[in-house]
Amino acid sequence: MTNTLIFASNNQHKVEEINSIIGDKFTVISLKQAGIDIDIPEPHDTIEANASEKSKIIFQLTKQNCFADDTGLEVEALDGEPGVKSARYAGNEKNFEANIDKLLDKLNGMSNRNAQFKTVISLIWNGEEYLFQGIVKGKILYERRGKNGFGYDSVFVAEGSDKSFGEMELYEKNLFSHRKRAMDKMIEFFKQKT
Repeated sequence: MTNTLIFASNNQHKVEEINSIIGDKFTVISLKQAGIDIDIPEPHDTIEANASEKSKIIFQLTKQNCFADDTGLEVEALDGEPGVKSARYAGNEKNFEANIDKLLDKLNGMSNRNAQFKTVISLIWNGEEYLFQGIVKGKILYERRGKNGFGYDSVFVAEGSDKSFGEMELYEKNLFSHRKRAMDKMIEFFKQKT
């Protein structure tokens, strides 16, 4: 059972992560691999709406099965920040080192480090949209640990682990990952549909 799914992203880290989760059930290709060269806006104030916007744009362009995800880091002591603005927390240039600096600066002196990563996947399958959500709870570290992963991985430790996502190999991260939890729901959906 090999189907091609267009993933509405050019983030190669995400494409690799998703291919490692989805296995041989599907071939996931990036926008670039699908010959699409656009930067899709994320204008909405919820993660769900941004994921939905991205998948709908790609479906309109290709009429092919596709999916998009949007992920946010929600920090309890900051009333859910950075949330939907996670990628552009420190500015529009999507600089994750600057984003982490801003996050650690805002949390300076705070003992409540509770946070969660939330991923929402919007899948358009045979013209219908389906949403899948994955959440992993954890804590924000006081300083970066590890060089693996991307985004806020070096400052986030999931519940049940003593390593940051940045210290984990991909197979370890997949044991906890919010993206994997959302993907697992999507894979379960495919099992029922195919």
